[in-house]
Amino acid sequence: MPENTSKSTLQTLAVPISIVIAGALIAVAVFYTNSVKPAQVAGGEKPTVEQEIRTVQADDHILGSSDAKVVIVEYSDTECPFCKQFHNTLHQIISEYGSSGDVAWVYRHFPLEQLHPKAPKEAEALECAAEQGGNEMFWKFTNKVYETTGANNALDIGVYNTPKEVPMAPNGDPYYAQKAPLTATDAGQLSDFAKEFGLDVARFEDCLKTGKFADRVAKDLNEAVAAGGRGTPHSIIIAPDGEQIPLEGAQPYNVVKTTIDALLQ
Repeated sequence: MPENTSKSTLQTLAVPISIVIAGALIAVAVFYTNSVKPAQVAGGEKPTVEQEIRTVQADDHILGSSDAKVVIVEYSDTECPFCKQFHNTLHQIISEYGSSGDVAWVYRHFPLEQLHPKAPKEAEALECAAEQGGNEMFWKFTNKVYETTGANNALDIGVYNTPKEVPMAPNGDPYYAQKAPLTATDAGQLSDFAKEFGLDVARFEDCLKTGKFADRVAKDLNEAVAAGGRGTPHSIIIAPDGEQIPLEGAQPYNVVKTTIDALLQ
C-alpha cells in the first residue's frame, strides 16, 4: 500500500478509534466506582476527598435537618441505574435517621452526558420544578423521575430526546415509548410530570428551553469531579466533626448504616 494512502487511512480512523478508547475508559471508571467498596470508617484507613465540597447551603435540596449530625451529600445522575438503586437506599436511611436529626440527605447533580445524554436536561428539570414548588416539589419530581425511568437514557423527554430516533432493543422493539411532541417546547414525560403535580407547564417548559439552571447543574458536576468523583452515584459524608468522607458507588443499605453508626458513636 502506498505510504500516503496508509497515512490517509490512519487519519480517517484516528477519531473513531479515540472515541472508542475514551468510551472504554469511561466505562471502566464507572464500573470501578460502582463496585462495592465499603467505606472504611469503623476501622482501618478512611478514604479522603481530593478537594472539600461546599457544606450545606441555603439553596440545597435536603431531606432532614440542615443541622443534622451527619450529612450525606449525593451527586447523582437521573439516568444512572446505580443511582436509581441508591436513591431508594438513601430514602431508607432518612426514614430511619432523619426524624431524630441524626442524618440529612443533600441531592446535587452529576449527569454523565457521555453515558446518558438526556441526564443534563433532566437535572435542569428538577431545578425548574423546584423553582415553582420549592424543596418539597423538588423531591416529589425527583422521586417521580427515578420511579418512571428504566435508566440508561430511557425516559421520553420530548424535544430534548437524544438521540432523536428511539433506539431499538435486541428483540426489535423500541427501547422506550416516545410520543410525538405536542409543541416546540414539549418535554415529553417531564412535561407530563409537571402537569400531574399542578405546575405551570408553560413556565416549566420555558425554564428548560432557556437553560436557566444549566450553570447550577454544571457547578454541582464540577464540584463532584474536583472532589474525586469518577462515576455515579458519588457521595460525600460530612461527619459530626466536619470531616468529609467519600462514599463511592451504590453502596448497599447495611454498608451505609454501618458507616453512619460508626460516625454517630
